[in-house]
Amino acid sequence: MRVALIAPPYPLEEAPSPPLGLCYIAAACIASGAEVAIFDYIVSRYTPEKLRKALDSFKPDVVGTTAVTMNFRTAAGIMREAKQHNSSLITMIGGPHTTFDFQNTLNEYPEIDLVIMGEGEQTIAELLPIITNGQAWSKIKGISFRKDGEVVTTEPRQLIENLDELPLPARHLLPISRYQALGYPVSIITSRGCPNQCIFCLGRRMVGYKVRYRSTAKVVDEIEHLLLYGIDRINIADDIFTANKERVRELCGEIKNRSLTFGWSAFSRVNTVDQETLITMREVGCDSISFGIESGNPEMLNRVKKGITLDQARNAIRYCKEAGISPHASFMVGLPGENQQTLKDSRKFGEELDIPHGYHLLAPFPGTTIRENIDQYDLEILTENWDLYDANRAIVRTAALSATEMDNFVTAFDQVGDKDWQEIKERVRQGQGTPYESLRVEGDYRMRLIFKLLTEDLISEIGTFPRDGSSLADELAQRITVATGMEPDFVNKTVNSLIDAGYLDFDTFDGHVSWFWTHNNHVTKQSIIEG
Repeated sequence: MRVALIAPPYPLEEAPSPPLGLCYIAAACIASGAEVAIFDYIVSRYTPEKLRKALDSFKPDVVGTTAVTMNFRTAAGIMREAKQHNSSLITMIGGPHTTFDFQNTLNEYPEIDLVIMGEGEQTIAELLPIITNGQAWSKIKGISFRKDGEVVTTEPRQLIENLDELPLPARHLLPISRYQALGYPVSIITSRGCPNQCIFCLGRRMVGYKVRYRSTAKVVDEIEHLLLYGIDRINIADDIFTANKERVRELCGEIKNRSLTFGWSAFSRVNTVDQETLITMREVGCDSISFGIESGNPEMLNRVKKGITLDQARNAIRYCKEAGISPHASFMVGLPGENQQTLKDSRKFGEELDIPHGYHLLAPFPGTTIRENIDQYDLEILTENWDLYDANRAIVRTAALSATEMDNFVTAFDQVGDKDWQEIKERVRQGQGTPYESLRVEGDYRMRLIFKLLTEDLISEIGTFPRDGSSLADELAQRITVATGMEPDFVNKTVNSLIDAGYLDFDTFDGHVSWFWTHNNHVTKQSIIEG
């Protein structure tokens, strides 16, 4: 059995990182005896021609993908292309969007054979051995498919009780050096589950209200695996990492006992942190925490069942600052009952906190309480175009606010930050920026250049040329400069840093040189698998 798993494109603005869920599914497929490949279109260009070539080369029996709402149509389109190229392929899709919109998914995309609902690892383990026998699919819990023209949904699957039974995510199948070059942190989870009831979130329905924990040893084993790759920055993506303070201290203690050194961040809630826990986290490398505060209006927080108070937010931010951890806050615009006053309250509270913060616009995803019970709220959903569900534009309105007014509020906030950013870039351009400002500007340019190199496949397209005695790195940098229009000295510096780090390498043949992205520049696949 050969399984090709596809990581669909993801925008730079959403901080693309190695796809954790897909790597868990890949590991489950491997544990079931399948040969697995990941076609990664997050850090390389996607084209139908490229997909067809990859399919012809690997010759999979099954092709699967995952998606959130904003890239669902892209992911489903890739499944359509795969099926049209080879009708014998079994195609499947999973993730939060299709879990709660399986009916429409199967009706609108006949090229998709199966929807994996909720947690997929155990479903995959049971499904793969019988997947070529469509008559047996009804025996597998947690899937949807078509039978005799009708959508069939099997019995729901229970959540995985013991997360330690899961194999480590199969990150060795990813072009990990490309992610390292891009510079975003690698995400891990230490638990699944969320007991909170926020009406705009899928967490509770997707992973359950009861929090299930991985053992401390397993989590730190995974961290050690990541450090073997040369990765030095990790993000803990748990819904509520700091809720169980005893476990946080235990985890930090194990990191300290193994003398592991790395920077890390976490998502948290303002009602789950205290100064002692944050100091413990800081001692083993945690340097930033993101909080979803959502609104500066107490009535709004109650309406959306956020379960926090403004005083808890104030205290959490103070604790972070005292512990030496950088806090970040996010607010949401367009919640039910939003009006000019609630927006002013959020703006005022964000300014009071005096920390980096930003705004997202409500995206009422399938499966959320807010969408399923829309008639109960002062809210109207304006579009079913999933491409617009990226939280960067207003797609709802309330009785008091239009979508345009919501967009204008966020745009006005962003313009202040954009103006400051442009001034920083101008100071740096004139040689008057501080060292920190210069580092920020260079880092931003570097990230955008590397993302362009990756997603436009520029290295493979322009990185083959005659070896004529000139510097191979200089020639590559010159070609990139022409292709991107970026400043030559900056391109040259970036290219040489990628070469020095081992992310770029070259082969020679018939008097030519051909540059390529390395798969992993520190260890072999086998050493990662064997630990």
